[in-house]
Amino acid sequence: MDKLSAITGVVLAGGRATRMGGQNKGLLLLNGKPLWRHVAERLAAQVEHVAISANRDLEAYRMGGYPVITDTLPDFPGPLAGMLSAMQQLPGEWYLFCPCDTPHIPASLAQRLWAAKATRPAVWVSDGERDHPAIALVHHSVKAALTDYLACGERRVMVFLRQINGSAVTFSGKTDFANVNTLAELEKWQERE
Repeated sequence: MDKLSAITGVVLAGGRATRMGGQNKGLLLLNGKPLWRHVAERLAAQVEHVAISANRDLEAYRMGGYPVITDTLPDFPGPLAGMLSAMQQLPGEWYLFCPCDTPHIPASLAQRLWAAKATRPAVWVSDGERDHPAIALVHHSVKAALTDYLACGERRVMVFLRQINGSAVTFSGKTDFANVNTLAELEKWQERE
């Protein structure tokens, strides 16, 4: 499969990880490799450019060789802040965002979202049972709308994506979008790998 040059992949690793006891979730190891690297490598196989959105332990992320950007808004305001920061700091027309705790995104993710976007400014993943709005392909033209949305104190990813006329893309029967939320879940994943 050809890499999509119109898309910049962005690993979202800038959260507080409160359910991980404050540990930097992206740096936790799954089978000897940091969670963020699982995601970055899968993205790198699908798109020309990959960057990391992080707010702590920046040197650890920089050692991976990818550009690292930080939030332009204070106080860890969530995934949308990472998305906005990517649009502000990275050149590109389209951005494929994936949280650092989704290490099994499918190899067809970029192609499927790209093919399904039509004229929409954003599409996100649904696994057939639930939406995963932080796994989204978003066009840079929404930057002003996102800036205004965050300035109003809003943080809900799904609400924003719907407001801009985004749409879900269903990957039926896929468990590839499961995320690691707790240390106990991470331990279970180690056993399954």
